[in-house]
Amino acid sequence: MSETDTAYSSIGRLALSALVVLIAEPLYLMEDLAVVGRLGTEPLAALGVGTVVLGVVSTQLTFLSYGTTARSARWFGRGDRAAAVGEGVSASWLAVGVGLVIVAVVATLAGPIVRLVASDGAVADEAAGWLRIAVCGVPLILLSMAGNGWMRGVRDTRRPVVYVATGLGLSAVLCPLLVHGLLGAPHLGLHGSAVANVIGQSLAGLLFALRLARETRQSGSPVSPWPVASVIRAQLTLARDLVVRSLSFQVCFLSAAAVAARFGVAALAAHQVVLQLWNFLSLLLDALAIAAQALVGAALGAGTASSARVVARRVTVVSVAVAAIALSVLAVARTPIAGIFTDDPDVLDASATPWWFLVGMLPVAGVVFALDGVLLGSGDAAYLRTTTVGSALVGFLPMIWASLAFDWGLAGIWTGLAAFMVLRLVAVTARLVSGRWTRIELSGVGR
Repeated sequence: MSETDTAYSSIGRLALSALVVLIAEPLYLMEDLAVVGRLGTEPLAALGVGTVVLGVVSTQLTFLSYGTTARSARWFGRGDRAAAVGEGVSASWLAVGVGLVIVAVVATLAGPIVRLVASDGAVADEAAGWLRIAVCGVPLILLSMAGNGWMRGVRDTRRPVVYVATGLGLSAVLCPLLVHGLLGAPHLGLHGSAVANVIGQSLAGLLFALRLARETRQSGSPVSPWPVASVIRAQLTLARDLVVRSLSFQVCFLSAAAVAARFGVAALAAHQVVLQLWNFLSLLLDALAIAAQALVGAALGAGTASSARVVARRVTVVSVAVAAIALSVLAVARTPIAGIFTDDPDVLDASATPWWFLVGMLPVAGVVFALDGVLLGSGDAAYLRTTTVGSALVGFLPMIWASLAFDWGLAGIWTGLAAFMVLRLVAVTARLVSGRWTRIELSGVGR
């Protein structure tokens, strides 16, 4: 096999592993919704509210995965597997500590939190009960994130898939049993969904923790089982940048939904249908970005900036190719794909405008997602934070609120999203060309 084939094979393995992990939870949530939906409208609405709150919390903490991947890969590229594993140790302790704080806060304030989302008192009460149970699994969710991060960094692509699939598989089996009291299991109703979540997440988190414990004993040089202060500080710096970046996404998309709702039910439904497709395609492209993080981090750790540039080019080529395939499918099969989500003629008609914006943005997204991964792999999170926030403030948010003021409808909202992506394209391309991303040093030693 040639060097080029080997490089593309590495990209493929890492991306496939990441993709399975990324889509496993959304697939489980679909089953969860279907199972709880049999209880009636009120429990289903409560589950929706609870998962939104829990999802917002989890989304803000993805630094435990992305930041750890970059740092662990850098040490792995230098040939220091012990330091790479040490990054996982510190990240895992950070995950447990942050997770316990979240459990304490959310369990105490579950009622007021869900009432910010749910106006119906009965739904809010049920959602709060579900959330108080489900939040107990957050430390294990975060432990799995940290585990995915360091294991990707050391190129362990099989075990994360097995661990996540095992945990969510157990939840998938337990969910109908506990919700509906099947096969002699206790009939817990909506709370059974939360219990099934926690049990599955606990199993996955435990598997990651056991693997980390074994690695600390097996690495070539001793790895302390305790966190290292300098590493924690460095990871928190990355966390600050990635959380601010993530919050900018949340503000933009929540604003877009709020404005779309002002244009009527059909417009809001059409916006959400196309946005769900965007989110799904983002998972595909994000998997390639994660592969870029690991490979670029390792190349820079080995001191071979030229190899990192080669990885950047190849990941971008693959990402754009995937985006082009998706573009072709969406352009040819708009009606049948949209028909999967709704048969309402008004919604189908309204979806045409954002649909073609989505199709047009895909090549841009292919480049942006790939280079986001490259820059994250180099540890250039501060630059990504600043440019993402800037693109939101200059491109996305002004167009969203101008759409409301001037009645531009969904075309105005999606023009804002397109402007957001183009501005990010300019920013990440300029950074790549400058070469500054290849000279960033990561502080702290992971052992």
